[in-house]
Amino acid sequence: MENELLKDLLWRGLINDCSDLETLDELLNSEMVTLYCGFDPTAESLHIGSLLPILVLRRFQLAGHKVLPLVGGATGLIGDPSGKNNERSLNTLDTVLNWSGSIKKQLSQFLDFEKGKNKANLVNNYTWTKELSIIDFLRDVGKFFGINYMLAKDTIAKRLDTGISYTEFSYTILQAMDFKTLFEKYNCRLQIGGSDQWGNITSGLELIRKTNGQEAKAVGLTFPLVTKADGTKFGKTAGGAIWLDAKLTSPYEMYQFFLNTSDDDVVKYLKYFSFLSHEEINLLADKVISEPHFREAQKTLAKEVVKLVHGEKAYLQTVKITKSLFSDDIKSLNGTEIEAGFKGLPSVVLDDSIQILDLLVNLEAARSKREAREFVSNNSVTINGEKINELDFVVSKAIAIESKYIVLRRGKKNYYLAKFS
Repeated sequence: MENELLKDLLWRGLINDCSDLETLDELLNSEMVTLYCGFDPTAESLHIGSLLPILVLRRFQLAGHKVLPLVGGATGLIGDPSGKNNERSLNTLDTVLNWSGSIKKQLSQFLDFEKGKNKANLVNNYTWTKELSIIDFLRDVGKFFGINYMLAKDTIAKRLDTGISYTEFSYTILQAMDFKTLFEKYNCRLQIGGSDQWGNITSGLELIRKTNGQEAKAVGLTFPLVTKADGTKFGKTAGGAIWLDAKLTSPYEMYQFFLNTSDDDVVKYLKYFSFLSHEEINLLADKVISEPHFREAQKTLAKEVVKLVHGEKAYLQTVKITKSLFSDDIKSLNGTEIEAGFKGLPSVVLDDSIQILDLLVNLEAARSKREAREFVSNNSVTINGEKINELDFVVSKAIAIESKYIVLRRGKKNYYLAKFS
């Protein structure tokens, strides 16, 4: 292997399967290769699991190659059987097209669509399928796929016992048509995707070979699905998925998610999700072993990901929130930072001033007024970082941050949020 990009991908553990590594090595060394990766619009935002394929596209673009991120406006209406045990609920065309627009905006944060001979070009498979008749599809595409060939695909074979509709059964043919279309229209030689997409990618290679001849040079490459060492699913928290949209998952929540990465996973994730050099990552790997208590690798991982997804300003804000919560310097935070730092905490909305004992009970920070008195008397209650030891203390808008926010802490780690309406 001579190509530096391929060597880097291999070192980072980002090559799972490749249909023809030798041909890909030759292509990458001899020309600007055009490649694509598909993203089906199944929600209003991409989630953290989509970040790996996006960053692999970015690595190719930075190495001088042309990337075609594909939004599955058509395949998103069908449903990919990969990794599922049952049928996906179908969304309306308007919903899928709206989500497609959101995905384009998110991809532009990572890929350059504006300048350079290798600027990215967003494509949507709805463009070449919306006018396609069922007769043309069956005659021009379907006839190249034998039933036995399709039944041998893992994604389909795994669903035979639980059941699979013809709709999802046909997904791999539609994706094959995408690769063929991009190969012929843009000279797209390479498709990349997660390891669960291998069957769909090889369907595309098969269709290109049968329609363009054995000499057609097209290659498929997959990277591993992101997993956690303890077997739990990556990208999920008690609050749900980690989204790339800041309105759905705040930069602070994303920072905390990666900050809590285990020592067993952090070096792998640094290789996957950062653009740090091999030397920088190896140094952090050594510190995981020699100085695990400092968690420098986790802090670096969280920093790199938040800066990539949300920018420098958002990262600095997450650091400010983290330091303020650690030191209980709540008053240094503004309303936006409080909303981000305390999202998901027990909370109440207040219409008027309230005595501290009643607030403790309303927030369920105390089971009764008697218990609330004990907490206050024992100096275990703070309001916006200030100790409260007066049993008749009144919580009002006058002491609220921005006349709205009251952050109550009981003990060392139990936080609650009250907001004046």
